[in-house]
Amino acid sequence: MLGFGAERLRADMNRLLALLFHQGVLDEQYLELQQLQDESSPNFVSEVINIYFHESEKLLRNLRGLLLDREFSDYKKMGIHLNQFMGSSSSIGAKRVRNLCIAFRAASEQSNRAGCLRALELLEYEYCYLKNKLHELFQIEQQRNLAATVRYPQAQHHLNNP
Repeated sequence: MLGFGAERLRADMNRLLALLFHQGVLDEQYLELQQLQDESSPNFVSEVINIYFHESEKLLRNLRGLLLDREFSDYKKMGIHLNQFMGSSSSIGAKRVRNLCIAFRAASEQSNRAGCLRALELLEYEYCYLKNKLHELFQIEQQRNLAATVRYPQAQHHLNNP
């Protein structure tokens, strides 16, 4: 049985996950990802998410670079980056990020530079929110795993009899 601290941390994790689902930040794909984690790969979810973060930051830099180039006109290249971002966001259950990619792609298909800049700002904001919340979730999970392994020694009763 888990210790009190581990149970409290599990409840904190569940509350945070429930909030993220309620806000539409995550969808059921995230739960499917969690089901792939077991004792043989206890860090599976955090490893997949960290790869997602690494790739997403490259894609965001590329998108920003394209849009800030005064000579920019390659909306097709932007669409390729957005499709990659959409696909990876879908695969981890990042629902709001995926939906913003869809809106961003619509603006890029219309060659709407101002719309793309607005969409990029929203996407960057939403991505940062997702990243912060998932880091928070992983920190709680790490604390819970530590708390679950801590064993407290039995209290020893010493009589102060001489």
